[in-house]
Amino acid sequence: VERLSQRRVDPVTGERYHTTFRPAPTPEIQARLRQNPRDKEENIEMCMESYYRNIKELEDFYEDAFYVNADQDPFAVFEFIESCIIKPLPCKKF
Repeated sequence: VERLSQRRVDPVTGERYHTTFRPAPTPEIQARLRQNPRDKEENIEMCMESYYRNIKELEDFYEDAFYVNADQDPFAVFEFIESCIIKPLPCKKF
């Protein structure tokens, strides 16, 4: 929630900032930053609530799904995803 709710955009340049991790370099830029309405804390909490309400059903449906550790080198992430696509997941029949 913190990571998403503190995102800001400069409407003049389109540059993205984060109030904690990547603050605007000058007070002038900081003054004109805008927050996307979807990034408001209450909207993020609603999305998270929906996610947790539905995650069990999704996990059951996609029981053979793979998890991607995206906190690594982009090339390694790509290689892992590519290897999973080459041998696709079986689909459940309705």
